[in-house]
Amino acid sequence: MRSLKLAEGCKGTQVYALNPSAPPPPPPPGNSGGGGSGGTGGGGGGVGDKLLQHLSDHLRVNSVRSKSSRTYPPPNQANAVVSPEFLLPCGLPVTDLLEPQIDPCLKFVDLIEKMAEVYRRIEACPQFEKSGAYLEQCAIFRGISDPKLFRRSLRSSRQHAVDVHAKVVLASWLRFERREDELIGTSSMDCCGRNLECPKATLVSGYDPESVYDPCVCSGASSSSRSEMMNDDDVPGCSTSDEVDYDMSFCIGDEEVRCVRYKIASLSRPFKAMLYGGFREMKRSTINFTNNGISVEGMRAAENFSRTNRLDNFPPNVVLELLRLANRFCCDELKSACDLHLAHLVNSLDEAMLLIEYGLEEAAYLLVAACLQVFLRELPSSMHNPNVIKIFCSAEGRERLASLGHASFSLYFFLSQIAMEDDMKSNTTVMLLERLVECAVENWEKQLAYHQLGVVMLERKEYKDAQRWFNVAAEAGHLYSLVGVARSKFKRDHRYSAYKIINSLISDHTATGWMHQERSLYCNGKERLLDLDTATELDPTLTFPYKFRAVALVEENQFGAAIAELNKILGFKASPDCLEMRAWISIGMEDYEGALKDIRALLTLEPNFMMFNGKIHGDHMVELLRPLAQQWSQADCWMQLYDRWSSVDDIGSLAVVHHMLANDPGKSLLRFRQSLLLLRLNCQKAAMRSLRLARNHSKSEHERLVYEGWILYDTGHREEALAKAEESISIQRSFEAFFLKAYALADSTLDPDSSNYVIQLLQEALKCPSDGLRKGQALNNLGSVYVDCEKLDLAADCYTNALTIKHTRAHQGLARVYHLKNQRKAAYDEMTKLIEKAQNNASAYEKRSEYCDREMAQSDLSLATQLDPLRTYPYRYRAAVLMDDHKESEAIDELSRAISFKPDLQLLHLRAAFYDSMGEGAAAIKDCEAALCIDPGHADTVELYQKAREPNDQK
Repeated sequence: MRSLKLAEGCKGTQVYALNPSAPPPPPPPGNSGGGGSGGTGGGGGGVGDKLLQHLSDHLRVNSVRSKSSRTYPPPNQANAVVSPEFLLPCGLPVTDLLEPQIDPCLKFVDLIEKMAEVYRRIEACPQFEKSGAYLEQCAIFRGISDPKLFRRSLRSSRQHAVDVHAKVVLASWLRFERREDELIGTSSMDCCGRNLECPKATLVSGYDPESVYDPCVCSGASSSSRSEMMNDDDVPGCSTSDEVDYDMSFCIGDEEVRCVRYKIASLSRPFKAMLYGGFREMKRSTINFTNNGISVEGMRAAENFSRTNRLDNFPPNVVLELLRLANRFCCDELKSACDLHLAHLVNSLDEAMLLIEYGLEEAAYLLVAACLQVFLRELPSSMHNPNVIKIFCSAEGRERLASLGHASFSLYFFLSQIAMEDDMKSNTTVMLLERLVECAVENWEKQLAYHQLGVVMLERKEYKDAQRWFNVAAEAGHLYSLVGVARSKFKRDHRYSAYKIINSLISDHTATGWMHQERSLYCNGKERLLDLDTATELDPTLTFPYKFRAVALVEENQFGAAIAELNKILGFKASPDCLEMRAWISIGMEDYEGALKDIRALLTLEPNFMMFNGKIHGDHMVELLRPLAQQWSQADCWMQLYDRWSSVDDIGSLAVVHHMLANDPGKSLLRFRQSLLLLRLNCQKAAMRSLRLARNHSKSEHERLVYEGWILYDTGHREEALAKAEESISIQRSFEAFFLKAYALADSTLDPDSSNYVIQLLQEALKCPSDGLRKGQALNNLGSVYVDCEKLDLAADCYTNALTIKHTRAHQGLARVYHLKNQRKAAYDEMTKLIEKAQNNASAYEKRSEYCDREMAQSDLSLATQLDPLRTYPYRYRAAVLMDDHKESEAIDELSRAISFKPDLQLLHLRAAFYDSMGEGAAAIKDCEAALCIDPGHADTVELYQKAREPNDQK
């Protein structure tokens, strides 16, 4: 049910309209607490006084000085005039200082070929190698910025992991991707309830991919039965000393430990040789064992283990003694038991720090794995522990880990990603990447490690080293690293050499957007703008060309045109750097209201964003701009949120919610609304952060359970989400609990009974208290279910009721009802109403195209692509029309244009079908393999793939 999928049904985004030609916003009333550029406040001095004082404090603390000499008015001047200069101590942006960041991920000239290659590898490799193949797929999906695909590949890699080390690393990585460390009241060793991430299941070696999604048993096991879980074989219970026929003793100091000779001999070959091999000890009933490094308690434990094979009741220090004894006398079974027992005792960072040294010294594989697991599950905070850093970062630490099989590429891949996110320029990041290079074996691993080290060195302005690492990555086959080679040369004043590298890359390969974007840095004038235009044409998702063109327009004093240029990309991609640039330019044109809106939205995406080339924190800019904008009460904010929500102004809505949270930061309801908006903008990482904050600030258990359910649902755990919803309902019936349950149940193909149950759940939700924004969503979803059940009149009632409470998207559902009633004109008119209310809404134009003739549809779809080039339906429609007109080559080109920057499953499947109909079997097979790399269970593609392969199979 498309309309019930939040990310799909609410995809359309619209940047709040900004009219560059409009006059500056009028100052608020004098009693509202703020003022315009020349306004005055009451009692406390003018806005200019406060603003200048803020700015003066900021400049003094941060030592940020303006490029030009400025004369500031006296701080007590009542009618200070506020100009952009005071808000922009660094001045306006200039084109000479702009350059795009080099992506630290793997990028390919032919991504589709690479995806097909990885799919073939996964299908063909032995089962014990599948985990590594899926890890390569993770690296590829990281480069296309799709967190869901990345998480799915990471789960598959964990599912097919064989050894304990790989299971520990991958399970910890999965946990980190959910950022459960940010959830208040949870422990790093808490279990999610599934073997996939269970901290105890990871310590069990072996290949069992079918069991990873089974419920684990650790959460139901009591501490008294834990030792039984740790032993694989059923063993007899301990016998009392009265029942044992002791026939010898070990003397340690003044005490004796009575033993059974053949039982001790069974511990190892050295003990057997000592007791039965013709040595003097064979004939003695008492053997002096004082100088063998074991205490009386340790020897008694060894004796007990020799009879029972158990370590149930011994304290850790005694088990550590047994571990040393086992190593000294080659007692393999005793060592394994000690290793496993100690591994299950590690539950905190302090315990891990203490025991890992013993584990490394005594070569205890599982104990070291358990300690590593705690370090990894405590990330990112453990990354700031100097002892942990020493183990991971130093060459000696890596060698010690490697001696036990615990220094893998996957481990340092995980650690280096966290370090780069935390501080790309830090020494820790460099050292981890150096260890990553040492662990790289396969070609793709070397490409990634070399390239990332080059990126970090470039950020650190160590250009010679950066060039060296980029060169090595390029020689390993990663052509994108040539961008880094060129940039490093450019930074060393070898501009023409940089130009030649990229020019050669464009000449020798199929051109991509990032190639032309990079070459533009080494050109001037019209040639540079031509390259940037070509880059946008080839890949409209690249942000740098829009920013450069906007700044170039600012330099020509065309502020309105600059804003319009940035609006193009912000209409379909909520990019923090573009929001910053638009705010920067808005301040220059004295549109402080618009600037404040963008900065608030920006801080929602990245709360710690540093603006103006890293000089000023975004929060500080909010404080400087707030007195210059209209002052709203919380009630005013709710009205603004309704208006902007209904006009599909998602960025404006984000700004309003940010404003409201500044007044009430603990409001979990607002955090949840924030997450919904972020999902509509396809900002999943930020949306999950807002959900976690909503959960942390929830005032009741039933509310907390709902937010936990949404977190689970959005990370692919549908059944667990349903369980949370049901638990919440059992505590208190609420709108959000019923809505979550209905939403999760509807995320599948519904039979009539299931549909009726979803209808009941939504009706129950509507009976519970909630605000109009959410009730409009529920009515819209209820209408969608009625449509699927062919209850069109009931659906129309739902959509009409939703519209009465300003749920503008209900126009789309109502249009669908008219269409199904064969009222095509009414459907078209309904979508036109949506377009009028939500201007520049690509999804509305796309949907309206279904209700008009071909020529009008083509016009609507062209506009949809212009507004949002990431929407795939227009490309598929145009390609199908071209195929109908027997223009096969043009149809392929239309699909290829979109696939080059958005490798979408439906686009790949359609192009594969076209290739198959044209008799180009090899091309069809490649597209099918790339599509199956995205979704290996896509039935239509599987069928087409089998059909396309039949001629090859017959050969």
